[in-house]
Amino acid sequence: MSTATWTNDETESLGSLFDEAEVLIVEAAPTTVLPKRPDPFMASQQRRSIRGVSRQDVMTLGGSAVSALCTTMLLFGRLTSLSGELGFAVVGWLVFLVTYGVLVSLTEDRPAVVDKVVTAMLASAGLVALLALASVVIFTFARGWHALFAPNTYTSDLSSSGPLDGLDKGGIAHAIVGTLIITGMALAITVPLGVACAVYLNERRTRVANLVRTVVTAMTALPSILAGLLIFSTWILILGFERSGLAGSLAVAIVMLPIIIRASDVVLRLVPSNMREASAALGAPQWRTVWHVVLPTARSGLTTSVILGVARGVGETAPVLLTAGFTASMNVNPFKGSMITLPLAAFSLVKSPLPSQIARGFASAVVLMVLVLILFTVARVLGGRPVGQLSKRQASRAAAHSADDLRRSMERHAQTTDVAQTTDRSRHKIEVLE
Repeated sequence: MSTATWTNDETESLGSLFDEAEVLIVEAAPTTVLPKRPDPFMASQQRRSIRGVSRQDVMTLGGSAVSALCTTMLLFGRLTSLSGELGFAVVGWLVFLVTYGVLVSLTEDRPAVVDKVVTAMLASAGLVALLALASVVIFTFARGWHALFAPNTYTSDLSSSGPLDGLDKGGIAHAIVGTLIITGMALAITVPLGVACAVYLNERRTRVANLVRTVVTAMTALPSILAGLLIFSTWILILGFERSGLAGSLAVAIVMLPIIIRASDVVLRLVPSNMREASAALGAPQWRTVWHVVLPTARSGLTTSVILGVARGVGETAPVLLTAGFTASMNVNPFKGSMITLPLAAFSLVKSPLPSQIARGFASAVVLMVLVLILFTVARVLGGRPVGQLSKRQASRAAAHSADDLRRSMERHAQTTDVAQTTDRSRHKIEVLE
C-alpha cells in the first residue's frame, strides 16, 4: 500500500486554497437586511411615561374640573331644580369622571382610559378621607386653642377649681396620668396574651383552634359597654373590689384583646412556610422556630396589630366610666380609688355650658391625639425595622455570637483532631507490638 508524501510548498499552497474558498463562501452567504420604517410609523410609536404627571395630564385634569364645575352650576341653578351642597359635590364629581374619561379617550386607548379613570376615583376617595381627618383635627384644635396655651392645663387637676373659674385655674394632668396608667396596664395584659393566642392559632390546626378563631372574630364586633358591664358585675359587684384603674384596664383589655389577636393572626399567616421548613430542616424545635424565625419576621406587622388595639382601647369612655369611675383629683395608684382618662374627661367637660370648660374638654381631645401619635411613633420605631436590617447594637451582638460560635467550632475541631491523632498513634503502637 503506497502513501503520498506532501512537501512544504504543496502544503502551503493547499492551505491558501482553503482560505480563499472560505472567504468566497462567507461573501456568497445571504444576509438579512431590514427595510427602513417610514417616518409616520416612527412618530406614532412614542414611549409612554408611567411615572410622573405630564403637561397633557395636567391640562386634561384642569379642563375636566372646570367643565364639571360649570356643568354642575348649570344643572343646579338653571336647568333643573336640584339643590343642596352634598348633592352639588356628588353630581360635580360624577360629571368630572365622565368628562375626564371622554377627554382621555380622545388621545389614549381603552386600557389607558380605564386606568386613568380608576386612578382619579381612588385619588378622590383618598382626598375625601384626608379632608375628613383634617377637618376633625383642625376643628378640635380651634375649639381648644385657648386652653392648650395655659401652662396649668398640663400641671394641675380640677380639684382646686370651680365651674366658674377661668382657664388660668385647673387642668387635665390627672386625666393624662390616668390614661397612661390604664393604657399601659391594658397593654401589659393584652400583648402577651394576644400574640401567644395568635401563635397558637397558626401553629395548631385543630378544631379547638378553629373554635377559638371563630370566638375571637365574633368578639371583634363586641360593644365596649358589654366589656365594662362584665368587669363591673364580676370584679366590683361579685368580688367586692372598688372602682379603680385596674378595673378600668381590665375592661379596656377585653376590648383590645380580640383586635390584637385577629390582626396578629393575619400577620403570622403571611410568614412564608418555607422559612418554617428551613428551620425544621436544620433541626430546630418548633418553639425555637417560632421565637427566632416567625416572630422576628412578622415583627412589623405585630407592631401594627398592637397599634390597632391601642387605637381601639385608648378612646373608650363607657367601660372606664363603669369600672374606673370619675374623679377630679390626681390619683396615681391604680389599685385604689377612682381614676379618669382623657376621653372621659373630654366627654364630661364638653357637656358643660361654660365656654372655659368646653375649651378644656377640646384641649383634652387634642392632648389625647398627640399622646396616641407619640405612642404610635414609639411603637413604629421599636418594631418597624425591616426584616434582616439590624441596628448597631443588634449587629454587634450578632457579630459577638458569630465569634463565639467560630471559637467553639475551632475548639471542637481541635479536640476531634487530637482524638484522631491519638487513635492513629495507638493503632500504630499495636501494629508494631503485633
